[in-house]
Amino acid sequence: MKYIHALSTLLMMVIGVILQGCTSHPSVPQAFTPCDTLPAIYPDYTEVTVPSNIAPLNFMLSDTLFDACVATITTPDGEERTYGEGTKVIIPEDEWNQILTASVGKSMQVVVYAGQDGQWKRYNPFQVHVAKDAVDPYISYRLIQPAYGLYDKMNISQRKLTSFDESVIFNNQVACDQKQGQCINCHSYQNYTTSNMLFHVRVTNGGTVIVSDGQPRKVDLKREGLISAGVYPAWHPTLPLIAFSTDKTHQWFHTSDINKIEVFDDASDLILYDVKNDKVTTICADTTRLEVFPTWSPDGSCLYYCSCTRWEPDSTNSGDYRLDYKSLRYNLYRRTFDSKTLKFGPEEIVYQADSLGRSVSLPRISPDGCFITFAEGDYGYFNIWHKESDVRVLHLPTGTFVDTQEMNTPLYAESYPSFSSNGRWIMCASRRDDGNYSRVYLSYFDGKKAHKAFLLPQADPEHNIIRLLSYNRPEFMTEPVQCTLEDFANAVKK
Repeated sequence: MKYIHALSTLLMMVIGVILQGCTSHPSVPQAFTPCDTLPAIYPDYTEVTVPSNIAPLNFMLSDTLFDACVATITTPDGEERTYGEGTKVIIPEDEWNQILTASVGKSMQVVVYAGQDGQWKRYNPFQVHVAKDAVDPYISYRLIQPAYGLYDKMNISQRKLTSFDESVIFNNQVACDQKQGQCINCHSYQNYTTSNMLFHVRVTNGGTVIVSDGQPRKVDLKREGLISAGVYPAWHPTLPLIAFSTDKTHQWFHTSDINKIEVFDDASDLILYDVKNDKVTTICADTTRLEVFPTWSPDGSCLYYCSCTRWEPDSTNSGDYRLDYKSLRYNLYRRTFDSKTLKFGPEEIVYQADSLGRSVSLPRISPDGCFITFAEGDYGYFNIWHKESDVRVLHLPTGTFVDTQEMNTPLYAESYPSFSSNGRWIMCASRRDDGNYSRVYLSYFDGKKAHKAFLLPQADPEHNIIRLLSYNRPEFMTEPVQCTLEDFANAVKK
């Protein structure tokens, strides 16, 4: 079990090398039947806007009736290339980079031909728009089985967006001798860099692993008088300070509700941790309120968070969470912060979602401080399993919402939104592929709207179908994690 993650990663790399090596440049079919529709391909890359430095958009035919595929890609200067191997379109990285370079600020045109027993159909062409804006070169995410109560296979991995390189930051077996392993979660970085970062390790050898100035150590954040150790983290953008929520959390499973799982708190507060002095102070601890998901403004002058009233039994509810959990609705708040005195100002409401019958979670601020994105559902904060959950973007100076309709899906959950370091890309976890597994999607954000989201490209387009793991808490990074797996393991064991 200790080596399953390494073997899985090696297998994916081998598959990628094989696929890149066997890429062919087939001839365009001369006889075909025109189809007045766009092709059904997976992932759906039709009419998407992509970064100028993204890995190849390899895809395959979704319709299993076909046994062959040929695609032509034409750059704005008129150069045409053809690809196709079986029902997949695999583009070598060097050729893709040439196509990207020729298309920056413009669009490439893709025409797909689908064949069966030598009979071909030609679909309507579609455009892939290439933005002038690049995306951060790295992201990281937790890979987890959607088994809810077990975590024998779990890791935090990092992925290079300009290629298909993926590596494990930490897995839940390397510092644990028990078969079940550890629960690891909530990786977080200071201002998109990795010299200051953290993640939690729970159960065996539990604690919070904090990397400060490149050096990892394990900290116990459960201090006297706190509900729990630190849970949901947010690094201050410049200071050695981390805001956390502390939570008393419960998990329930539904037998008939369309949303399978519910996670909620019956107590939660906010705390501030001083990394250099190992000191914890309370930000807010109102027993009548639930506060969660802190996040800083990019200049560090404000702390945003989600909060709702902790209900008590009255004429409108029973006080029993099993009956009234759908009445829990979180609003968006903020407090000013004085970096010299480390004092917070009074609470201000930013967006009152409960008045609209909605609830917000997981807020993140754009690097220019003008926009805040969050997941919004009908109730609670566990929007990763709420089918009605969507990504919203609020323009803070005017209090108006930006159009995110093309980024979301009406039937499946979108959650964990975050901005890239240049503010031009929004990443989220979405269950739109099959309703069960969350996968990484990216959307171009031009300040006026969020464009159609596209699935994280893979060397093999079947990768996310074969990999039966959910991508959890995707985070942008401007650099890879410098500490090794061994460094983290040693810190955890201490």
